[in-house]
Amino acid sequence: MSGTSLKQHHIQLEDGDVGRYVLLPGDPGRVEVIARHLTNAVHVATNREYVTYTGELDGVRVSVTSTGIGCPSAAIAIEELTRVGADTFIRVGTSGSIQPGTKSGELAIVTGAIRDEGTSIHYMPMEFPAVADLTVVSALRSAAIRKGVAHRVGISQSKDSFYGEVEPEHSGVTSQLLDRWKAWEIGGAICSEMEASAIFVISSMLKVRSGGIMLMHGEGELGSIEPLIETAIAGVRELITFDAQNK
Repeated sequence: MSGTSLKQHHIQLEDGDVGRYVLLPGDPGRVEVIARHLTNAVHVATNREYVTYTGELDGVRVSVTSTGIGCPSAAIAIEELTRVGADTFIRVGTSGSIQPGTKSGELAIVTGAIRDEGTSIHYMPMEFPAVADLTVVSALRSAAIRKGVAHRVGISQSKDSFYGEVEPEHSGVTSQLLDRWKAWEIGGAICSEMEASAIFVISSMLKVRSGGIMLMHGEGELGSIEPLIETAIAGVRELITFDAQNK
């Protein structure tokens, strides 16, 4: 999709401010940390939960924009970033593990997401799947293999309530939450986070690419987020190479 010279209301960016590849952490505090892995990265804009840096990888412009927490703010980021010329998005964040035996620090490379949230129904009926772009998934998986990082490939649960997951006993619908969590486990979902499903659905509608890579909380201490960031960066490099060879 072509960009626009109009400055976008929420992200405060206009055409030329970002590259086609954008890494999407939720936490604004992680944007600069990720941007340190780029060359000549500069701060472009800050507004509300949206912080953006743009730099280069292998001579190609790459950006990092925070989305804040949850699908509503992530949806705004995808819509506005697409309007200013971005077309490839990688959600980079942390998540809770779903499968028993998952070790903290394993990465989740997300192929699709359970639409357990209320934002994406404003875009597509619930029957429409939230699916990541195959090229992005392949690039992230290849990067994880090359780096020798422990990872799983599979489905995420995207939810609206953080404490509904971690403290379901405090909810008025405790039994429903626990039953649904068991269903996700039985179904093979690997992680739980709060943004991927809306990102995937809206990307499908806008004809842009998106994927997700998460650092999972599981058994043991979580440790550093650097393996997550380094693998995401390596994934972008894989995409840059793929796109150059398939113009």
